[in-house]
Amino acid sequence: MITSPVKKSSRHVESDDAQCDAYDQAELWCRERISSGHDMLFSRQIFHNEIKTASNNFGLPFEAIHSLFRNAHVSYMKRTSHMLKSQTTRHVQSYLNGASIINIAKKVNYPPSMMARLIVENVANNSSSNELENTMGVNVSNRKFITEAIRHPEKSWEMQALLKGRSVHNEKGDNDLQYILLSRLSLEVREAVDSDPMYGPHHDRMRHNIGIDYELLLEQMLHSMQIPFETEEELRARGTARTPDILLSCPLGLQVRKTNYHQIAELHESDIDVENSDEYEWKMICWIDSKALYGDVGTHTSSVLPQVESYVHRFGPGLVIYWFGHAPLSRLGDSHGDVLIRDGLPDVFMLPTGEFRRKNGQNNT
Repeated sequence: MITSPVKKSSRHVESDDAQCDAYDQAELWCRERISSGHDMLFSRQIFHNEIKTASNNFGLPFEAIHSLFRNAHVSYMKRTSHMLKSQTTRHVQSYLNGASIINIAKKVNYPPSMMARLIVENVANNSSSNELENTMGVNVSNRKFITEAIRHPEKSWEMQALLKGRSVHNEKGDNDLQYILLSRLSLEVREAVDSDPMYGPHHDRMRHNIGIDYELLLEQMLHSMQIPFETEEELRARGTARTPDILLSCPLGLQVRKTNYHQIAELHESDIDVENSDEYEWKMICWIDSKALYGDVGTHTSSVLPQVESYVHRFGPGLVIYWFGHAPLSRLGDSHGDVLIRDGLPDVFMLPTGEFRRKNGQNNT
C-alpha cells in the first residue's frame, strides 16, 4: 500500500533563525531523552505518547519527530555500544542470576531487542550442526539461528538440545530448571522485542516497506508528470553500479532562489511565478534519491551526502527528497550546489525543450 507524503504545515515559511532554533530544540529534546534512558525507550505506548507530545510542542509532523529521534538514537548507539558489549559477560551473568532481559536493558540504557539478542547469542547453543539437522531438518548458521530465535522465540526453543545447560534462576524463584531452560528465555525475548519502540524484526520490516512505498510513490508522481526515467532496479539490471533511486532520461530544471535560496526551509513551487526570473533561477538535476526519513544534520553529513556525492561524480547534480522533512538547509551540505534538497517532489520541472512539467498536469511552455 502506497503511503501519502507527510503533510506540511500551511503556515508561512519561517525565518532561517526561527527554523534553526526549532530544530536545535527538537534535537536537544531527543538527545536528553536518549542519554537519560527515558522510559519511552522501553515501551511502545510511552514512546508513541512522548513523540506525539513533542510533535505538538515543536510544530513538526509526528513522522518527522519519530525519524529524528531514531536518527539521534542510532548515533548514540554507534558511540556507546562498544562499551556495553565489553561488559557482555556481566550482563549474561545477571540474566543467569535471575534478572530479566528488559530490566537489564533499562539498567544499562540499551535497546530491549538488542539486549535480547546479546543474551540469546551467549545462552542459546546451536554449535552442533548435527543436532540442528536432526531436530529441525536443516543445517543453519549461527547467525541465522539467532535471527530466527529473535523473530520466533517460541518456536526456536521447543528443544532443550538448543540451550546451554547452565544453572539459571528466574525472578519468581522457580526451581524447575527444565521449565526455566525451555520457557524463560523465549518468554523474555518476546517481552523485550514487543516492548522495543525502534529496533527488532517488526521495525526492520516496517522501515523497509515504508522506504519501498515512497520509492513507488515517487515513480508514480513522475509518471503522472510525464517525466521519463530509469529506476534503480532497471539500472542494476544492466550492470550500473552505485545507482540512485531515479536516473532521469534527460536533465530537468528545478527552480531555486538566486541568492541565499537555501536559507528557507521549504520552497513552495505553487507560489512561484515561473515567468519571473528576478528572484529565482533554474538548477539542473540528473537524478533523484528518495529518503523515507528526516534529514537531520548528522545523518545527512555522515551517511546521505557521501552516498549521493558518488552519484554526482557519475551522473551529475541531483535532488534528495527527505519525505519526513529535514534540518534547515543552511545546516545541510550541498556538495558545492550539486545536491538539492527538498521534503517532497517539486511542483514544477522544466525540460531541456523549455516545456514545463507540473503535478497538476497543466504542462505548457
